[in-house]
Amino acid sequence: MSTPSESIPRLDNAPSLTLTGARLEFGGAPLFEGLDIAIEGGRWTCLLGPSGVGKTSLLRLIAGLTDAAAGTVTCGDGAPLQGRIAYMAQQDLLLPWATVLENVMLGHRLRGARDPQGEVTAQATALLDRVGLRGRGNDRPAALSGGQRQRAALARTLMEDRAIVLMDEPFSAVDAITRYRLQGLAAELLAGRTVLLVTHDPMEALRLGDAVHVMAGHPARLDVPLRPVGARPRDPGNPELRAMQADLLRRLAAAEANP
Repeated sequence: MSTPSESIPRLDNAPSLTLTGARLEFGGAPLFEGLDIAIEGGRWTCLLGPSGVGKTSLLRLIAGLTDAAAGTVTCGDGAPLQGRIAYMAQQDLLLPWATVLENVMLGHRLRGARDPQGEVTAQATALLDRVGLRGRGNDRPAALSGGQRQRAALARTLMEDRAIVLMDEPFSAVDAITRYRLQGLAAELLAGRTVLLVTHDPMEALRLGDAVHVMAGHPARLDVPLRPVGARPRDPGNPELRAMQADLLRRLAAAEANP
């Protein structure tokens, strides 16, 4: 049986990702073309930019949920990308008719995996304990608060045990304090993973990101990333981080003013 400490695998060699020459069209016009991005292995890359610029489309392209008109996505270790990605969307996407525990185990069920010894159930239960949902496994999602639902979605993402995690504004629907706590929890539980996070919150990006890009323009492009220092999650009161936040806000304002 898995114990809570064993239920969150740590990775030492999560692969880097490289997107090269990507082109994606929407309504006959390119969202982006010739787009390149290098995502460091085992670290967090954060992506900000105006609404509609193509951030979610870029995540979906990397996840294989959208077909690009051109470009390639490769892993730094040369292994295939298939089966190595977990995707956490902005909405929790919990199935309302399933229990919280069943939602966390959804991927295993869809793959037809069996659990004769109860090990998968034990792992999912331990993950719920770890994200602060002890004793809520038999509840339906409607019984949970917004923050609790996001915790369940994070547990489901971790349950997939993938080296690469794509997150699309996963904490935007909760209040500021819950968001702050979820940032810390994600930083801890996704240690060692290769994470690409889309967010509209500059301080969230700076607390969690090792490389922080602004995506802007039509077709969209990426700027030279900011690189916060220190261990995640960083202290939002740090003067250096505050100065970097001001720089990031200026970049975002320029992106809005000069599409």
